[in-house]
Amino acid sequence: MRTIDPAYPRLLQEIPLPPPVLYVRGTLAPADEWALAIVGTRRASPYGKQMTERLAGELARQAITVVSGLARGIDTVAHQAALAAGGRTIAVLGCGPDLVYPPENAKLAVRIVEQGAVITEFPPGTQPEAGNFPARNRLISGLSLGVLVTEAPETSGALITTRFAAEQGRDIFAVPGNVTSRGSVGANRLIQDGAKMVLEVGDILSELNLHLAPQQLELLELREALPENASEARLLALLDACDEPGHIDNLCRASGLPVAEVSGTLVMLELKGLVRLVGPMTYVKA
Repeated sequence: MRTIDPAYPRLLQEIPLPPPVLYVRGTLAPADEWALAIVGTRRASPYGKQMTERLAGELARQAITVVSGLARGIDTVAHQAALAAGGRTIAVLGCGPDLVYPPENAKLAVRIVEQGAVITEFPPGTQPEAGNFPARNRLISGLSLGVLVTEAPETSGALITTRFAAEQGRDIFAVPGNVTSRGSVGANRLIQDGAKMVLEVGDILSELNLHLAPQQLELLELREALPENASEARLLALLDACDEPGHIDNLCRASGLPVAEVSGTLVMLELKGLVRLVGPMTYVKA
């Protein structure tokens, strides 16, 4: 049976044919389950840069991880804005983990490693060949709950990412642009075809129900710190070993702990999201 590393991103496990190997520089965190991809044209206009900076920064301040491809233009601005806001960002490469493309983003990649992760499915030494980037785009959308296009012409590679997003069941968002601008044709067309129009960050948070992401992150961090005492550790281990839900009476006998202590500990574990009540005085590990 195939064993999945606990660090492997859960969202990426859901896509068709997830990469069997990921090369990671930096750290992937449980909080990255709340992630949004921001992509767009390499020839970004002042408007595209402004909207990308605003939206990426506000998402980062809401504890949403910003995912992009480290490319020139919109991708670069998205990463920079997330870092400036003190948030997490993930850059997905179309080359090996020992390279950076474009090379002028080498310093940016170092900052991303310190505040997120640079990842790729390509082994060391793989050059940034054109055929690698569609595969890279499928990971950008696969790591995210949705994809936001802030500016893109009709032939932009960012639209490849949205096609993968549609196949993966991810939400697609787009910022409307000037209808006379060739650089906005792709984004405007997405909206015509059903992408959700974004005028402010609240449009994304509402659609993906991410308003509570900061509070969810606090709970997640609390869960990561547990168990915090011997009773919690003992009961979690017993539930983990059970093939069926554990009744309080059985847990008392197996643990040797008093009924009151078992009951109180299970209540605390339930509040922290580590166990679930599935019947009268009967629990399973969450």
